[in-house]
Amino acid sequence: MSADSSSIPGFVASAQPGAPLADVLTIDPVAMQVTNRVAFGTQCLGDHRFDGGVLVQGALGGFIEVAGRLIVWRGGLVKGQVLVCGDLYLFGTLGEPGAPPQDTVVECLGTAYLASTAVSNATLSAQRLRLYEGAELHGPFKTLKPGLAPPVLR
Repeated sequence: MSADSSSIPGFVASAQPGAPLADVLTIDPVAMQVTNRVAFGTQCLGDHRFDGGVLVQGALGGFIEVAGRLIVWRGGLVKGQVLVCGDLYLFGTLGEPGAPPQDTVVECLGTAYLASTAVSNATLSAQRLRLYEGAELHGPFKTLKPGLAPPVLR
């Protein structure tokens, strides 16, 4: 399946008419079938498994497995050991600011989209990376070889 954003329900990436070339990300968690949420002001630490994806607006840390999409909203924080069996949409932060990248390790079996507000202080590996202007990638990035990972949930 193509990484083209037109094939992802609820996701739009396009240039603004009349503006300098800039990408716009529009996320619709309902259309994307994201069924779980960590709300603003909430801190969840420990072992977590999410079926159907998760929208993180607060803080989520520990050993985390997401069977679906992981959306880290602006102001949201994800840290620890993370496996995403789908795509990652980062508008917030991966890993504690100032912490070494090996403290947060994220493996994304799909595409990692890092928006202009994204900050990754993590060790990040993914099948594909889409980095938007302004995104900060402070830790290492590694490309996963296709065929070695389980199928991506869409």
